[in-house]
Amino acid sequence: MSETEAAAAAAAKAPTERKPRRLRGHKKGAVTCCVASSARPGVVASSGEDGCLCWFDLRTKDVILTIEATKKPISSICFKAGNEDFVYASAGNEILSFDVRMGSQSKPLETYNYNRDEINQIAVSSKGFLAAADDSGDVKIVNTTQKCLYKRLREAHTSICSTVQFIPWRPWTVITGGLDSKLAVWDFSKGRTLFSIDYGSPELQNGSSSGSAGQCFNPAFVHSVAVSEEGILGGLYKVCAVARGDGAVDIIDLEYKLAPAKSKGPSRAGALTMS
Repeated sequence: MSETEAAAAAAAKAPTERKPRRLRGHKKGAVTCCVASSARPGVVASSGEDGCLCWFDLRTKDVILTIEATKKPISSICFKAGNEDFVYASAGNEILSFDVRMGSQSKPLETYNYNRDEINQIAVSSKGFLAAADDSGDVKIVNTTQKCLYKRLREAHTSICSTVQFIPWRPWTVITGGLDSKLAVWDFSKGRTLFSIDYGSPELQNGSSSGSAGQCFNPAFVHSVAVSEEGILGGLYKVCAVARGDGAVDIIDLEYKLAPAKSKGPSRAGALTMS
């Protein structure tokens, strides 16, 4: 068998590459946020610059629900913890809530206007608190049960606060990141930081394995944070991942970083950087 015939035979045996699926539902502009349902496997919700919220069932090709939520671009979306019939969406400096069961005619049930500047991301906790990170660097914590502002987290970020997430196993703890290259972990019940990391500091840049030392064009801005709900390696490590503008991803052992000094035990790496 010639080399050409052998290559053709190998290609014939190779599994056919699946084309990526495209979910179409938004009218125009960019899709700004996408979240997967945990209560309904295969269901994905998205928000866009067209002010619409779209729901997709991955078993079908078409959008199953579209809500024209607002005339402004929507920057972020999240489900209500424990009841995904309700969803929160941020547009400009306000947060809107919707009942998905009302269908395409759904109107805002609640509106919160506590942020001064444009909101970049929202997140909701199991205790009914809603966090909103905005361009001023502030994070507003809203009590959705009592429908009032609970806390204002400020002074940790000197620039845009781009991302916020609650820590599931610590119900009074929230983590934020910003375009000042800082990551902050808060006790939001007291409105104070528990610890912070400045990825733009000379110490971290000089010791970086990602090659970002002295980097000017792609600083280590914190663009996104993801928190592991159940931990990794059988729950041994409860971590968060930090996506940085210099192309690196930091994996932080939150439990170790948050543990009292006396109870930390043998020394172990508090963070791992991948690039």
